[in-house]
Amino acid sequence: MTIDNPTAAIEPATCGKQGNLRNLRSWILGTFLGAVLSFVLLGALVWFSGGLGLWHLIGNLRGGRTLISVDQPTVVRQIQQLQRLETVSYTMDKIISGEHANAYLPKFLAGDRLLLVVHGEVVAGINLAALQPGDVVVEGQKVSIHLPGAEVFSTRIDNARTKVYSRDTGLFSSPDPNLESEVREEAERQLQQAALQDGILKTAAANARSTISGMLKGFGFHEADIP
Repeated sequence: MTIDNPTAAIEPATCGKQGNLRNLRSWILGTFLGAVLSFVLLGALVWFSGGLGLWHLIGNLRGGRTLISVDQPTVVRQIQQLQRLETVSYTMDKIISGEHANAYLPKFLAGDRLLLVVHGEVVAGINLAALQPGDVVVEGQKVSIHLPGAEVFSTRIDNARTKVYSRDTGLFSSPDPNLESEVREEAERQLQQAALQDGILKTAAANARSTISGMLKGFGFHEADIP
């Protein structure tokens, strides 16, 4: 007589159920991990597409000019560091004459006359090192500054482009070695006078106001009053 083993009949069914359960768990875990990965990738995409500008903004706030302190002492110090701000250069070519005459003899006998073709340059600007704390008033995003007056910094003769045009010496005299130096000094005086008459100081002041105004707006001020 054959006796069936009930355990042998039940074990295959039990193993099949356990395998299906494991497959279901693996599918759920795989689906969850896939969703998490998709969420992370989507978040990264949104960040790089829309959040990059925010990142740059944060970087600017950390290291950009918006962190520059714009209180009154800082403004004074920043402007003073510019020191001699050269804002205009005036160049001119001019013929200057000079002569030494004898009180008793005519020029063709004892005179010495020199014509000099001069090329010179006059530089003007503002000495910002002279700015005083009382010259700067800061009110929120507005700043008012009273700049020092414009001045001539230098008057120079370009020796390479300055030539003796002519020189006439009397029959009984020799060239005066000091005459050319005296004519050059007179040339510098006339160059500076001509630059002043043409309004070099007014131009220097206007250019300085423009330069300082641009610098202050770079600090974050919305309004700069520089009379």
